[in-house]
Amino acid sequence: MEPLMDPKHILLVEDERDLADILGYNLTKAGYRVTIIHDGTAALAAVKKGPAPDLIILDLMLPGVSGTEIARQARTLPATARIPILMLTAKAEEADVVAGLTIGADDYVTKPYSTKVVLARVDALLRRVNSPTEGSSTLVTVGPLAADLAVHSITLDSVELKLTLTEFKLLVALMQAPKRVLARNDLISRVMGPGIVITSRTIDVHIAAIRKKLGQYGDMIRTVRGVGYQLSPLVPA
Repeated sequence: MEPLMDPKHILLVEDERDLADILGYNLTKAGYRVTIIHDGTAALAAVKKGPAPDLIILDLMLPGVSGTEIARQARTLPATARIPILMLTAKAEEADVVAGLTIGADDYVTKPYSTKVVLARVDALLRRVNSPTEGSSTLVTVGPLAADLAVHSITLDSVELKLTLTEFKLLVALMQAPKRVLARNDLISRVMGPGIVITSRTIDVHIAAIRKKLGQYGDMIRTVRGVGYQLSPLVPA
């Protein structure tokens, strides 16, 4: 692969040095600029100090500060609140994956993983950052929700919502098809991109996070059992 014209900076946080070296080598070969950190405490300090990377690859089990705590704090900082976070975890149990997604990770890969799979997920996440969202209008409004696609912002009653990249894409997809029931597979394709395989449970966790951030308006997103989700333009009583 030819080097990227404007190399994206990836922060790779992985305490298993052999895995970090192999993945770092392949990311560099793919044209990315890579910083590798093996310790959670040092990684959190780097995230806070900046400058912010374009994407973080984050192992959950780290010495010092855990990966989930790094992700949680990254989401509270303006510079890193919206950058993509890809989790790497040896824990395949659903509870661990849900915990990582709930605190703001955009995607995950479980160990042992294929380097090609990680590179594909990285590419997909970075393409989503600047990819145009479906629809010709840059302004979309549904009830108290207003999305400005030009600046990647959604407000609720004129107050900006703090959304991750994945949450933003999901909510926009629902807003662009009010009253329509969108199947989970359709949402995965719209948000993650074609050819990316994730479980429906991942979408469910992100939707739950969006509902929580909508507060009293969370019921605007209705679950259609066995199918997917529907956004109602009417504010529930």
